[in-house]
Amino acid sequence: MCARAIRPAVVLVLLAGSCLAQPVDKAAFDSYITPYVRSGNFSGNVLIEKNGKALFAKSYGFADREQQLPNSTNTRLHIASVSMGFTAAAVLRLVDQGSLELGTHVSEVILGIPGGEKIAIRDLLEERSGLPDINELPDYSNILQEHQTAQNLIDKIKGHPLLFEPGTKFLHEEHSAYNLLALIVEKKTGLTFGAAIERLVFRPTGLSRSSIDDDGKPSPEAAKGYQPKGVDGLEPATAIHWSAKTGNASVVTTADDESRFVRAIFAGDFLSKTSRDAVAGASPRVGYGWFRSPSDRYHQMTYYMNGRAPGFASFVLHLPQEKMTVVVFSNIYSSATTTIGNDLAAIALGLPYQGFHPDQKLSAEQLRRSTGEFQFGDDFYQKNAKVRLAADGTELSLHWPSGDISPLIWLGGDRFMDRAYWEPVTVERGADGLTNALVYDRFRGSAIRPK
Repeated sequence: MCARAIRPAVVLVLLAGSCLAQPVDKAAFDSYITPYVRSGNFSGNVLIEKNGKALFAKSYGFADREQQLPNSTNTRLHIASVSMGFTAAAVLRLVDQGSLELGTHVSEVILGIPGGEKIAIRDLLEERSGLPDINELPDYSNILQEHQTAQNLIDKIKGHPLLFEPGTKFLHEEHSAYNLLALIVEKKTGLTFGAAIERLVFRPTGLSRSSIDDDGKPSPEAAKGYQPKGVDGLEPATAIHWSAKTGNASVVTTADDESRFVRAIFAGDFLSKTSRDAVAGASPRVGYGWFRSPSDRYHQMTYYMNGRAPGFASFVLHLPQEKMTVVVFSNIYSSATTTIGNDLAAIALGLPYQGFHPDQKLSAEQLRRSTGEFQFGDDFYQKNAKVRLAADGTELSLHWPSGDISPLIWLGGDRFMDRAYWEPVTVERGADGLTNALVYDRFRGSAIRPK
């Protein structure tokens, strides 16, 4: 039977036919994407490719909203953590050339790394190194405001102990592991990271519109990044130095170049069979710039990666059984790209998918009845967080302990979508109509009653 994973914040749409691929009216892709564009939650490029040919390719929104310059297929976008796949590919090329081995220990290449004598190159690639993460440092926002080098980034975590024994588990995305891989690539090639990636990856795979952003002069084809403002507005994103994300989020590319890169990774002779097999392995779940897992929805092994960095969001999905790749790159800081990409794959395969239908503005009475404070547990994204649901003018928003504010898109009834993180939110009420719980994603927070 077809998978029907229904989230509470969407409407289920069924396509006629079985779960096997059926001819699809290309207008179905466009009509699915349009509500995201009109509501200010997507702007960028979409590409759906099957057997090396485009099923659907279209640009949406503006590369520069102030100048009214539209996105085009030539628009280059920052792709955040999707960049990690390019770093992994460069390392695997060095392995194929005999300059490294997956079992090489970090201390054999770079000195002074905490636990370097225990951490293998494989552990870095699989994000199981145990390195302290640069993104968790208290001054990380300041790091983003200055030019960095791969060496600078690694120097910032020296003196911090390992979080766990290398190779034993995946804890979270290891940004520092990929900073370190970038430094290792520099040491082994004698080139800057950007020049090394050009020589090892971009040039051999024919990626003519891809580069590493090292804070140089931006390409005239590079999109400007935006971030949500309230429920439906947008504003320019806070500028950062992309060199501060060397190795883990510094690639600028196009949807077409990304799909070409995916083909090179999973087929052809760009990598040796041994390296291709390492990328395509089913275990561990995270590795070489990809998440890897069997999917009940698509009935096959899937490879995917998403990313989000100031002003941009990205998602790529590869289904090897179907020889299909879906690329969704946006110059709006919204994680809607992951939902969009998965649903577009479902449309292409004739599977059930979930449409996005934002409702109208909440009334003053609805706003009043939906406010409150909620206590979440120690398994929540922010441990034991007290989250406040507050009315901000005519909008409803979540106020986090960190000070962040998430505008909520109303989807009807007591259902919402967190615009910042693109997670479903549901208000639960008691028999008296008062809020007694808030369900955020899979977590439930109890209402805190005033004493």
